[in-house]
Amino acid sequence: MKNLSLLALSVFLLLGNACLQGQTEAKLITKSYKHIDTIDLKMDIHYPEDFKEGDQLPVIIFFFGGGWKGGTIEQFRPHAKYFASRGIIAALSDYRVSSRHGTTPFESVKDAKSAIRYLRIHQKELGIDPDKIIAAGGSAGGHLAAATALVPGLEEEGEDLSISSQSNAMVLFNPVYNNGPDQYGYDRIGERYPEISPRHNIREGAPPAIVFFGTEDPLVSPETALDFDAAMEEVGNTCETFLYEGQKHGFFNFSRPKYYKETVYQTDKFLQKLGYLSGEPTIEREEEDD
Repeated sequence: MKNLSLLALSVFLLLGNACLQGQTEAKLITKSYKHIDTIDLKMDIHYPEDFKEGDQLPVIIFFFGGGWKGGTIEQFRPHAKYFASRGIIAALSDYRVSSRHGTTPFESVKDAKSAIRYLRIHQKELGIDPDKIIAAGGSAGGHLAAATALVPGLEEEGEDLSISSQSNAMVLFNPVYNNGPDQYGYDRIGERYPEISPRHNIREGAPPAIVFFGTEDPLVSPETALDFDAAMEEVGNTCETFLYEGQKHGFFNFSRPKYYKETVYQTDKFLQKLGYLSGEPTIEREEEDD
């Protein structure tokens, strides 16, 4: 009888743990959003735990950094999991880069726009609010995120251009959004920079942005960040720029807990102002350096 009771208890605990696991693990799906030549581009999509059929939620889509040369979607996995835990959908999008596909920044921008368009086309299937698509990214990925909001053209041939590829908000981590002479990326873009540089395509009515930079960034100067901020605000756009003293390129990554938490916290507050999130951030900022 004692052994039977222990067996029953073990089964109960196993079932309980299984139920608990089912309650706490958020849904993750992978979708192919673009086929071009022999290349299949995919995105991982993280859902809130309580997501249900029929929901239409904001979505934040992250583009990794790497100079349009390399990088992977894993860079922003912690960010995606956090924002899914806060009640919105979070996607991690691959795109073509030179090291894997022999492409240029122009193809990278086309892919970012295709990813935004894919989310809109499949809004019902994916449970997305098509008017609340947040483009986010770091470095070259920040450039792509800004380009989806600001840069006209550079659309993939053959796509349905009646479906907009423009994002509704920008979250930019040390983005290379000025590609003009003497700026990052000019050596690869050249005289075509007006076509692809977000700074050179700022217009009235552009989507709101939040921007994070370190004051010691060796690739993109803080002056570039302040110039972008001023140009946005001059035509009445919202641009919240945060400069972090002594920080260099990539300071916001998960490997840097203090600034990962700080920038995620500020992004959370920014999305609350836009009405995309509600309630207080669940991430706590650190007061001191690690």
